[in-house]
Amino acid sequence: MRNRLVLAGAALAAAALAQQQMTIEEYEPKSTLVVPQHPVKRSKYPFIDVHNHQGDMKPENIDKLVRDMDSINLRVMVNLSGGSGERLESVVKGMKGRYADRFVVFANISFSGIDAADWGTKAAAQLEQDVRHGAQGLKFFKNFGMDVKYSNGERMHVDDPKLDPIFEVCAKHGIPVLIHTAEPASFFQPIDKYNERWLELKQFPGRARPPERYPSWETLMTEQHDLFARHPKVKFINAHLGWMGGNLAELGRLMDRLPNMYTEIGAVLAELGRQPKYAHEFFVKYQDRIMFGKDIWEPTEYYTYFRVLETGDEYFPYYRKRHAFWSMYGMELPDEVLKKVYYKNALRVIPGINASAFPK
Repeated sequence: MRNRLVLAGAALAAAALAQQQMTIEEYEPKSTLVVPQHPVKRSKYPFIDVHNHQGDMKPENIDKLVRDMDSINLRVMVNLSGGSGERLESVVKGMKGRYADRFVVFANISFSGIDAADWGTKAAAQLEQDVRHGAQGLKFFKNFGMDVKYSNGERMHVDDPKLDPIFEVCAKHGIPVLIHTAEPASFFQPIDKYNERWLELKQFPGRARPPERYPSWETLMTEQHDLFARHPKVKFINAHLGWMGGNLAELGRLMDRLPNMYTEIGAVLAELGRQPKYAHEFFVKYQDRIMFGKDIWEPTEYYTYFRVLETGDEYFPYYRKRHAFWSMYGMELPDEVLKKVYYKNALRVIPGINASAFPK
């Protein structure tokens, strides 16, 4: 009997020790807090998602996409992955040819042959053609500034003058430029116990931006802001709150300095949901400059966006642990601010969207 008790005690002790040695990935505490809950599965107003990515899709897949969009009140999706040339024509035909008022397609720049003296002129001419074939904006992906290099190994800077003819085309046609520069600042920092994005960098080590391979975050941001200042007639949409969602005061100073810069909230909701009072003030102050964006297409994840923007709920979960190990709080934005974030600002900045489907 005594031996059985000893063995049982040892088993309990071993189980307790195992629990104490769980990894952060395994730790999923269930909150015992009981507070009013107001989940939102459909936005209060129809909205425009200015930051999404779709490929060249089959008709039946586009039909399903539209049904899913309807379920969450997403009226217009901006597909930033339109490509250029024949690919862009195919994407425009496939999406807008089937649902003319539900999609917007942005063109992309090919960096092939950037060593040529006339590369910028040729790229601008291609963009002119893409606009004629239905492109309503231009998107720069995150490889630009970090991985796009000349044949001698030198990095093409974000504010490289060789790009000027491209931005002149954007100004001429009044099309916006949505630009993703760099990554969250934490990706450029040491991967240690102080890094807020440690879990993501552990799970996806390729997202780290070590100094021996990449310029600093500050260098990339300076280049981007210099680009915005040099082209005041171009409307720039600075993706992901310009990676300044954790420092809204600095983002505000940048917006004050650069009136041609707008921003969107794709993939940075976690920053807003942990500072609801200050974020509320920021959105009210800059309500004419902020747009809705999501980035990754997963309809159920939009629910958290709606809840943060629309409600005053407290302490509810985010949908992706590696982005936020903290809980969310609602910003409870006023209706007029919500309308601007959801659709009014995008209608002003992106040409060619049918406004009749939105509230007056």
